[in-house]
Amino acid sequence: MDQDIEKTLITEEEIQQQCKKIGKQLAEEYEEKFPLAIGVLKGAMPFMSDLLRYMNIHLEMDFMDVSSYGGKKTTSSGEVKIVKDLDTKVEGRHLLIIEDIIDSGQTLSYLVDLFKYRKAASIKIVTLLDKPSGRKANIKADIVGFEVPNAFVVGYGLDFDEKYRNLPYIGVLKPEIYGGK
Repeated sequence: MDQDIEKTLITEEEIQQQCKKIGKQLAEEYEEKFPLAIGVLKGAMPFMSDLLRYMNIHLEMDFMDVSSYGGKKTTSSGEVKIVKDLDTKVEGRHLLIIEDIIDSGQTLSYLVDLFKYRKAASIKIVTLLDKPSGRKANIKADIVGFEVPNAFVVGYGLDFDEKYRNLPYIGVLKPEIYGGK
C-alpha cells in the first residue's frame, strides 16, 4: 500500500500532536456543555476516535454518513445524500461536527443548514484537514488541524475507492493510481 503513495504530507506523530492540542482546547471550552460530537462517516472515524480521547469531559457521540462523492470519483458531485442520519436529537444541543477534510465544503454546508433547521444551540466545525483550493461552498471550519494543498490525499480515514483509510499518516496518492495526470 505504501508504494501507491507519492509522498507523506503529515506524519502519524504530527496528527497525534494536533489531536491532543485540539482535544484539550475543546475540553476546556465544552466542559459544562455536554456536547454532541458528530462524526461524519466514514472518513472522520480515526480522527474523531483519537480526538475524543483527549477530551476528558462528559459528551455524547453520534455519526452521520453523508456523501457528495461516490466510488472512484475524485471530485464532489455537488449532490449531498444522507446515507445514515443521527440517532440523537440535536435541538438545544451544542454540536461538534468532526470531519476528516473540507474540500468543496458542500457536504458541510448542507450539514450546518440541516442542524440549524433542527435547532441546535451551537455548531462548531472541527476538521483534521482543510483544502481551501477546492472550496465551492462559502464555509470555514472553526478549528483546523492542517491545511493541505490541492492534491489527492489519502490515509487516516481518507480513501480512494474505500482503500488507504487505514494508513496511520496522510499521504499524496500517486496520480496513476486514481487516473490523474
